Amino acid sequence: MPQKIPATVITGFLGAGKTTLIRNLLQQANGKRIALIINEFGDIGVDGDLLKGCGIENCTDDDVVELSNGCICCTVADDFVPTIEKLLGRADPPDHIVIETSGLALPQPLVRAFNWPEIRTRTTIDGVVTVVDGPALAGGRFAADEAKVTAQREADDSIEHETPLSELFEDQLTCADIVVVSKTDTMEAGRADSTVEALQGRTRDGVRLVRSGIDGLAPNVLLGLDAGAEDDVAARHEIHHHHHHDDEDDHDDHQHHHEHEHGHDEFDSFVVSFGEVADVDALRAQVEATIRKHDVLRVKGFLAVEGKPMRMVLQAVGPRIETYFDRPFGADARQSNLVVIGMHGLDEAAIRTELTA
Repeated sequence: MPQKIPATVITGFLGAGKTTLIRNLLQQANGKRIALIINEFGDIGVDGDLLKGCGIENCTDDDVVELSNGCICCTVADDFVPTIEKLLGRADPPDHIVIETSGLALPQPLVRAFNWPEIRTRTTIDGVVTVVDGPALAGGRFAADEAKVTAQREADDSIEHETPLSELFEDQLTCADIVVVSKTDTMEAGRADSTVEALQGRTRDGVRLVRSGIDGLAPNVLLGLDAGAEDDVAARHEIHHHHHHDDEDDHDDHQHHHEHEHGHDEFDSFVVSFGEVADVDALRAQVEATIRKHDVLRVKGFLAVEGKPMRMVLQAVGPRIETYFDRPFGADARQSNLVVIGMHGLDEAAIRTELTA
């Protein structure tokens, strides 16, 4: 059987530095033939222009494909799979495929698309790279210009999922094999350190966090991960699973039906509120015990800690729990609020009792 062509998925919000990362990757490819699929569009259509005709060896216009019909996770059947098929069917197929997603795309449906029978025997996901804007994250934002991200969402009528940026960010982190914290060369060392540390625990076990500046990263950092992400979808769970028909195995070889069924009713979500916390370690232990006992997917929120002017963020994905201080309470009421998310049927009364004990 011919060797599968590896593909790298690069995701992250508008302005995070995906295009810069890709351009530097091409410049250091050392003869490796890399094909690009670019899904950033609208105001960002310059991505394709920056990469097409770039004068880089083995990067021709035919190697750069722009998908401008909408969010890639919402156009898998109509756009993405046929494009991959065309690249794989070339007389001179690429050595590697790099896919730059729209910043608003859910990465998990794209990963699942690699199990479509038309392509699953010929290509595999070498790795999912999530690019995070370091200075923006340090400033408490998901993107350098969140207003532009919002405008991008409003301009794209193909998006069929209503995912808050906070949850989309978590989905991008959960799906990643590598998280690249960009623009750290513009940050003070201590601030860059604390930003990277704040991301620890918000990714799956074994995921690497690396820093990147104007010079990008060497190909051997981003390529050759051999992750086989399409075989590991369950570990890359979404906060809300936006069901696609491309999740199923019974595809018709000649007709692709594509539809989003959000399935939010399959999940329970509620807020547990309580006063100031005297013992953070004891609360963390209780949260972990509650997650394990009730099979909770996520717990997230803010804590008021006795004697501390800063509010504490608590993030738990499965049994992994992260806590860190983010900003003063200011005029906000000093109250702790935790959002609990799990499959439908959670014992809300028991969970409330345990978390407020």
